[in-house]
Amino acid sequence: MNDQSTTYEPNATEQTPDASTTVAANQAAESTTAPTGSTPGAARTTTTGSTRTTSPTPQRTVAIIPARGGSKGIPLKNLQKVAGISLLARAINAAQASPSIDRVIVSTDHDGIAAEALRAGAEVAHRPAEIAGDTATSESALIHTLSTLDEDFDITVFMQCTSPFIDSASIENAVRTVRDDDADVVFSAVEDHSFLWRLDDDTQAVAVGHEASFRPRRQDRAKHFNETGAFYVMRTSGLIEHEHRFFGRIGIEEVPPEHAREIDDMSDLTLVRAIASTQETAQVIDVDALVTDFDGVHTDDGAYVDEDGNEQVRVHRGDGMGVSRLVKSGVPMMILSKERNPVVTRRAEKLGVDVAQGIDNKASILDAWITANDLDPARVAYVGNDINDLEAFDVVGWPIAVADAHPRVLAAARVILDRPGGRGAVREVCDLIPIPAEAAEPLPNPTLTSLRSPTGHPSTLAGHQSGHLTGHQSAAMSGHASAFPDQQPSIPRHQPQFTNRAEISRANRKQVS
Repeated sequence: MNDQSTTYEPNATEQTPDASTTVAANQAAESTTAPTGSTPGAARTTTTGSTRTTSPTPQRTVAIIPARGGSKGIPLKNLQKVAGISLLARAINAAQASPSIDRVIVSTDHDGIAAEALRAGAEVAHRPAEIAGDTATSESALIHTLSTLDEDFDITVFMQCTSPFIDSASIENAVRTVRDDDADVVFSAVEDHSFLWRLDDDTQAVAVGHEASFRPRRQDRAKHFNETGAFYVMRTSGLIEHEHRFFGRIGIEEVPPEHAREIDDMSDLTLVRAIASTQETAQVIDVDALVTDFDGVHTDDGAYVDEDGNEQVRVHRGDGMGVSRLVKSGVPMMILSKERNPVVTRRAEKLGVDVAQGIDNKASILDAWITANDLDPARVAYVGNDINDLEAFDVVGWPIAVADAHPRVLAAARVILDRPGGRGAVREVCDLIPIPAEAAEPLPNPTLTSLRSPTGHPSTLAGHQSGHLTGHQSAAMSGHASAFPDQQPSIPRHQPQFTNRAEISRANRKQVS
């Protein structure tokens, strides 16, 4: 159900103001700003002494991103990640990077999408059920959102999450075209040289937009454009009047083919993830904390095994220098590993970082560690190499893959390192993380706390230095410990270990955004 704009008209019982009242009102209006939503190019008049100046009224612009939770082709498609960033957050980031956009609002019917919108810095308009189904138009969501706002906007930018490579410069160009009154609507499109065909009632091919017998060269044909669906910039008054995105004078903002990708199904998502993994390499990893897997990251995923079944692994000495740089600067770090071999804890002790090993479900432990250290998950990096790291990728804002990671991990990563695991990958990621100019004093070695008590029962960590963890966090960690069988494996292993150094001063750390 679409909202309708209304025009106020006095009824027959109301009296028209007399001339003196009208003159007084007009004189008062001369020193005020015209209301938003007024005619494009409307002027503001100010009087200073005997001098009178006229200037254009600034036009306000709002970006609205409809994002339903009921997508069927890809469940919760708007929350799927490309290069480690959700499709919703990518659209929000593009809108926020456009200088002409004053507010960014996500229209949704889903709590998880609303939470992601807020995390990415947008506002949320909760969409009623009657305009949240498959048959509801995007225009109905736009008009509903506009009706809920506490101010009027001259220009509305409609953006879609399904376009992951929206360029903010293209949005800005389109907004300025409408703002300068050169068009009423501008939409993103890509040049298209295809010969289109359709099937008639007899399933015979029929040429569309060209003669089947005439095949002009590409350079001799008139330009055709294909809507990308990424964004539509509209004069708000026209959108409300026509209840449709196309009206009045329509212009095109031509975008390059690489920005025209759109996601409809899983094959599209797989393709854009592959594109992003090769084209969106970060020069700086701007985070407040670093977590890594062990096998395949600190090691090359190989092991030496002697005749008694004892294992040894090879690590890269250069990694230690990179880790030391971050640790001395107060950047929280943890090794989070499924491996139960005590070598993991021994390596963490030498590096002076937290460790949680023997973990089958990494997401809960990672989430608890982030909370214990009072960190923003969006500013935490996790480095992994195999499919059991994907759950941890979903927790953090910076999922990172080593160069020789599993293809699914490479596709899900925000950053792919140049070096493989055990060959300097940890050093590489440490060097990409900026730190404060002044390094902190060397930190004390962590106190290792078992997730199982000596009796074999799960420990809540309540009596240790990590005792400030909340109950649900402790329960989460205990749950992981109880997941392991009581019988001992044939090769001696340590039980899951977790250390926490949240109480260590982080005076030189960057503030969490």
